[in-house]
Amino acid sequence: MTERHRVPQNPVQLMVRMYRHILPETRRELARWRREAESIPNEELRLQAISSMTTKQFHCEGGAVYAAFRPEQRHILIPLIVAFQTISDYLDNLCDRSTSLDERDFRELHGAMLDAITPEAPLGDYYRHRNDRDDNGYLHRLVRTCQSCVLMLPSYGLVRERVREWVGLYGDLQVYKHLHRDVREERLHAWWNEHRHKAPGYRWNEFAAATGSTLGVFMLFCAAADPRLQPDEVESIAGSYFPSICALHILLDYLIDQEEDRRGGDLNFCSYYEDERTLIDRLEAIVRDARRAASVLKHPRFHRMIVEGLVALYLSDPKVKKQDTVVRAARQLMRASPLSRLFFWVNSVVIRNT
Repeated sequence: MTERHRVPQNPVQLMVRMYRHILPETRRELARWRREAESIPNEELRLQAISSMTTKQFHCEGGAVYAAFRPEQRHILIPLIVAFQTISDYLDNLCDRSTSLDERDFRELHGAMLDAITPEAPLGDYYRHRNDRDDNGYLHRLVRTCQSCVLMLPSYGLVRERVREWVGLYGDLQVYKHLHRDVREERLHAWWNEHRHKAPGYRWNEFAAATGSTLGVFMLFCAAADPRLQPDEVESIAGSYFPSICALHILLDYLIDQEEDRRGGDLNFCSYYEDERTLIDRLEAIVRDARRAASVLKHPRFHRMIVEGLVALYLSDPKVKKQDTVVRAARQLMRASPLSRLFFWVNSVVIRNT
């Protein structure tokens, strides 16, 4: 394996590869989809498609780190990750901003994500239960892009069922969390009771957070790009990413959004802890779980950088300084890891000022 294709082993190697190759290609893909979004005839659909890329661009850029793991396959992984994450963010916007609280509508929309990772699936009528429908084929083209990309992954057959399971859980979460506040918690609890065996030792809100992350799916895409992938490696990835690394990802996202979610009356998984001390203790426990999970994977240094990078990315956000609870959580979560503090410094001092 050449140096250019070797898995990054330290932050310098990772950042050089990201800024030299991965991010420029990711941004070109995003620009292409933005041009597609700008041609959507329906005003509401066009607004939400463009808004999802404007406000959530960093989701695609962060997900594309998995293309840095296997750069020789980035011509498949970057278009796949960008298209899949763009579907996710677009549908989230449609549900968040929707005047509808129709469970059938949310379920039909998220059928696009299941079709996207099922190459033989026919295209669905994803807007069936809403008035805004004419997107000039935008969502269909995103789905088809994903389907064509997964077909090119040589070991996709080994990860397909796990990917489908996780994408199904992601869709369940999006359906239930967008229902009316009078029923959403009851539906989320019932759903957790059905699946709680998949996250032993985790609370309902932590399981739900884990299902809301696309990182595990992206890592399985990345693994499937390896023609020598073995079934035991798939199981190792699945057990390490879910629930710990995935739960950490989304809980950090909710942690820094607590104040704006409180003002907007939106569901926030960090609000379900008994008090601040319990919140911080549980986050610390999940960080420890995620670090342990990363350490048992093949190429543990790369996965440890993912974990520490998540902590640094979210806790360097400007929103942190405005929330005392989050400031205290940030100090404790980064205290034990010099690597996390390094990523924090790079993200807050270098990247956010360039």
